[in-house]
Amino acid sequence: MDKTIRKYIDFDEMKADEYRYWQSRPIHERLDTAAELSIMAYQLKEPTRDVQQRLQRTLVRVQRTPR
Repeated sequence: MDKTIRKYIDFDEMKADEYRYWQSRPIHERLDTAAELSIMAYQLKEPTRDVQQRLQRTLVRVQRTPR
């Protein structure tokens, strides 16, 4: 892996460079990275639980008003 260190003066410049980098990556790599970050977040939240190595659907509960 080639590592490069860049020094930024402006936060907006840094975010624009980061956006350009991720747009240059293939979609499968972006999805893999999103899944990896999601798993890492779940592991931080509940370190004792075995987190499955795949993306899972997000469940949303919508409460309807009674008729």
